[in-house]
Amino acid sequence: MSTALVKHTPEDLLAMPDGKYYELVDGELVERKMGWESSWIGGELHRKLGNYCEEKNHVGYVVPGDASYQCFPDDPNNVRKPDVSFIRRERLPSQEELCGHCRIYPDLATEVISPNELYSEVEEKVDEYLKAVVSLVWVIDTNNRSVRVHRQNGTVTDLGENDYLDGEGVIPGFRCRVGDLFQLPLRARPAQET
Repeated sequence: MSTALVKHTPEDLLAMPDGKYYELVDGELVERKMGWESSWIGGELHRKLGNYCEEKNHVGYVVPGDASYQCFPDDPNNVRKPDVSFIRRERLPSQEELCGHCRIYPDLATEVISPNELYSEVEEKVDEYLKAVVSLVWVIDTNNRSVRVHRQNGTVTDLGENDYLDGEGVIPGFRCRVGDLFQLPLRARPAQET
């Protein structure tokens, strides 16, 4: 008795009640493996980028990790969900085109490596983003507390905690010390008795 592998479509993913937990690669559901720390770091970067873009008169739109992109020329049915992404304001499609999966590529895609994720899986995503003409890809490594910057021109830069993550030509003027991304909030202090 053989079992046929069920192939899914991007539309299937949108209709699934738990679809936000999956990406779609070659018709197969791929579970997103986010841990608490990696989710927090993605949220912190989302907050910093969002605040910067708002201060700069909405130069673009920063989207959290549940935003899905169906923009891959090698496989138009693939759907990826970067942990944080950014699209310049002048490139954002109409509101009707944003229903469902976004079909234009982001200008920046960020992946935060989770403890349950293999680096080779993340590198595969980076390759897909670059083939889709994403200008800048940031890979945040929680174990090494570092960031690897991939650019459309093929250059790669590794940044440590004391280096600065730079928006380069994608988000001009944005800078953030890498180590600041890993600063978890202090535990709440007990209330003082009066």
